[in-house]
Amino acid sequence: MTPQSLLSAPERAILVAVETAKDRAAGFSAAESLEELAALAESAGAVVAEKILQSRPALDAATLVGSGKVEELRSLAEALPADLVIFDHELSGTLQRNLENRLGVKVVDRTQLILDIFARRARTREGQLQVELAQLGYLLPRLTGRGAALSRLGGGIGTRGPGETKLETDRRRIRARIKRIREELENVRRSRATQRRLRQAVPLATVALVGYTNAGKSTLFNRLCGASVTADARMFATLDPTVRQLVLPSRRRVLLSDTVGFIRQLPTTLVEAFRATLEEVTEASLLLHVVDASSPAAAEYCSHVRQVLGEIGALDTPQLLVLNKADLLPGADVETLARRLAGEAGGAPSVAVSALAGEGVDRLLETIDRCLPGDPLADVRLRVPVAELGIVHLVHEYGRVTAERYDADACVLEAQVPSSLLPRLAAYRA
Repeated sequence: MTPQSLLSAPERAILVAVETAKDRAAGFSAAESLEELAALAESAGAVVAEKILQSRPALDAATLVGSGKVEELRSLAEALPADLVIFDHELSGTLQRNLENRLGVKVVDRTQLILDIFARRARTREGQLQVELAQLGYLLPRLTGRGAALSRLGGGIGTRGPGETKLETDRRRIRARIKRIREELENVRRSRATQRRLRQAVPLATVALVGYTNAGKSTLFNRLCGASVTADARMFATLDPTVRQLVLPSRRRVLLSDTVGFIRQLPTTLVEAFRATLEEVTEASLLLHVVDASSPAAAEYCSHVRQVLGEIGALDTPQLLVLNKADLLPGADVETLARRLAGEAGGAPSVAVSALAGEGVDRLLETIDRCLPGDPLADVRLRVPVAELGIVHLVHEYGRVTAERYDADACVLEAQVPSSLLPRLAAYRA
């Protein structure tokens, strides 16, 4: 099923974050995380009615915020009025149920909110399966005592997708559904592997765009490839991966892949569910790590992306830092940021660009050319039978033809071609 909202009007939400002494000692900014939660809530279709930031020595085990703050939230929800309260923390099933009983409104956590956005944005069958798998993986350990909540059909944030059906009231049926989804996604994984092998028959390096959500990856993808991938200010606006061919200044062709954006506290269930899609990242020859240079939290976002890359086994893939929206900063600030991020990324080179305005894109293409593993040109002389003129097209597409003539039964070519193409042409060498 394609999840969709059942509400005629946006839900009004109160957002709650707690900053503990441990958070402050670790340098974690609950205020920044709360602002990000607000952007997530708006992306999910909610209207943010109020934001609450509480400082505590530690999280309250029973209510997260303490009984006094719970009563304050209850009064606030009645006065605004608000339809739900969103916590910037992952809630156990018991804690969520207790909060709902005491607040009198629906309660969701950050993970549910992100899953809800993914449920809205998934368009392909693969994407929908991945979201459903993540939702069920989140729900399964939270089933105990939630029968009434799971049967509600009111819709809205936190209840889209499989959470609306009777499927989730039965652990055995959920596990069976999870098994079936994983089998379908395994078929997708095998299909991707087959497609990858076919691509490798005509070797093209893959360059993958990665980065924090809303860093401008899709805008850069469109700029580089002349594509029309959805690009807007909403978080996770792009979900399904897109691959296009890109011609570099050296005339070398590569495949450019746009992927889902990362975020702090990205749900583990989502990382696991989207592993098939993220294989495109792990197979890439080069990662373009797109960073919003204008964001005060650019370094922190960069760190979160590297954390996810480590989780999927792609941290050792060569990276090129792309400092997007650099036109919004003074040049000296961009250079300082580039040095700082390069140090944290193991000395990765960087290029400052504005994907929206097109500034620095030519320099970026030249840098990609230099950073990709070498594929030197080789001089060849080929004799291709007229029955196999697809090989002639191949040479024209991926090489540079310097001489070409036809005789009665063959085309004779002299050309410069990438060395990676030589195995395909070995039978035609003259």
